[in-house]
Amino acid sequence: MSEMLGLSGIEKTYNAGKPSEVQVLRGVDLSVARGEIVGLIAPSGAGKSTLLHIAGLLDVPDGGRVTIAGEDMTGLGDRRRTGVRRAGVGFIYQFHHLLPEFTALDNVALPQLANAAPQAEAEARALALLDKVGVAPRAGHRPAALSGGEQQRVAFCRALANRPGLLLADEPTGNLDPETSDRVFDTLMGLAREEGLSALIATHNLDLAARMDRVLRLEAGRIVPV
Repeated sequence: MSEMLGLSGIEKTYNAGKPSEVQVLRGVDLSVARGEIVGLIAPSGAGKSTLLHIAGLLDVPDGGRVTIAGEDMTGLGDRRRTGVRRAGVGFIYQFHHLLPEFTALDNVALPQLANAAPQAEAEARALALLDKVGVAPRAGHRPAALSGGEQQRVAFCRALANRPGLLLADEPTGNLDPETSDRVFDTLMGLAREEGLSALIATHNLDLAARMDRVLRLEAGRIVPV
């Protein structure tokens, strides 16, 4: 299988040159193949969020190289990085970050409209995704009227709205109770498989990580054997 995401020698230091300097990433190497779902486990403060932000072009490493779908992201300008991120990368966080004034349908349609999709097409895609995760009957409700599990399912759909090739998730079910977390994670995995996504999913839950194709561990700024 060809590679969807490649990180090579990734380094990141905060407050460089100051007494409070913290080196978070110390030469991280990892890859995610097309269609592969990889789990990332790490203790708190190990740098997993920083790593995901760099992988998703939200942050720039101090050293190393990021490739997405075979394209080297090193040295790209902000506009090009934004274009790659908007079209090719989906993000899911621990908290859903849905826009409270919009319905579930609108929240999933909006990223498509921002990518210049026709409204009818965006709404049809949004409804189809919501149907796949069992939330279509709630499409007209705002986030406050949805349960925690429903909100996170809508967030999954929003992340996939523009048909990205790569999904990055940071503790995507960490804000849910164990039973709901288990059900919602199964939904995420099913949706990712159906859409043919490559995914890097950070989680503290070893049982959830074990359901993925492969598991990596980030410790002391490096990838170590699990």
